[in-house]
Amino acid sequence: MIENVFATVGLAETHGDLVRNIVSIRVSQDLFDDLSDNPADWQAAINLELATKPRMFASATPVIDRPFEDARWNDAIHYPFRHWMRSRYSDGSFGVWYGADSIETSVHETVHHWRAGLLQDAGFTQPGIRLERKCYRVRCDAALVDLRPLVAQFPALVDPADYTLTHQVGAKLDREGHPGLVSRSARCDGDVFAVFNARVLSDPRQVCFLSYVTTAAGVSVEREPGSAWMTL
Repeated sequence: MIENVFATVGLAETHGDLVRNIVSIRVSQDLFDDLSDNPADWQAAINLELATKPRMFASATPVIDRPFEDARWNDAIHYPFRHWMRSRYSDGSFGVWYGADSIETSVHETVHHWRAGLLQDAGFTQPGIRLERKCYRVRCDAALVDLRPLVAQFPALVDPADYTLTHQVGAKLDREGHPGLVSRSARCDGDVFAVFNARVLSDPRQVCFLSYVTTAAGVSVEREPGSAWMTL
């Protein structure tokens, strides 16, 4: 089947922002307040950090007041290329970065994996479990393999649970050095992007924080704490 998929596949020139939705926290934390009770010691640690950090991550803003600058690059772009895991387009033997065409699509994707993965595996089904997340916009400049026109012919590309075909697709693209692909979401009416080369990604910018809260009926998604924005 994999040969049939690639027999007529085309490319999608992609030059714009994709949404990356990752686990994070809403409130920045002081990394040094557990070292001493003296605020002067915290400042000394901050000064040492600024003196030794790579220039691209350096900031004069105190740690207690700023977001984690490293996360903007490491989490928004580089993390999945350094920490390989099994996913729709990888069997765990290589890294894949996932993005979406919108925040809403990213929510449908990540809520599903949170519920069907971590929560279900741990046996947590009760209401009130909360997960904090952060969305970034990340620019992508690449000619991506476009699987969207093939979904009707090959529904296994968006199978909700069986990744047999998509693992073959991902392995082929990674092995042959393709930068990535775009396909339809298996969770909603949106597009998802799988990128195999971090060099086509740049300029991560924070968009918003989200909270996922389990309810008796599913998951409530909050952009403002305590106010439901989406319900899945």
